[in-house]
Amino acid sequence: MCRSIKTLREPYTADVTDADIAAAALQYVRKISGFRQPAAHNAEAFEQAVAAVAAATATLLGRLEVRGGQR
Repeated sequence: MCRSIKTLREPYTADVTDADIAAAALQYVRKISGFRQPAAHNAEAFEQAVAAVAAATATLLGRLEVRGGQR
């Protein structure tokens, strides 16, 4: 997986921004699609995938319950 995607859940970071989530989603979609920048005919699908991954990530982070002490 993309090693450049940082862990966004607590206790690793408590200051997750929408920009952090969008950047991670973009890196993920780039990795699985194999495109750094999609061709014009694929741009809409690419952008929709980034938005869907970002939404799923925000939902996941909002619902996770982290138990135990911090690392």
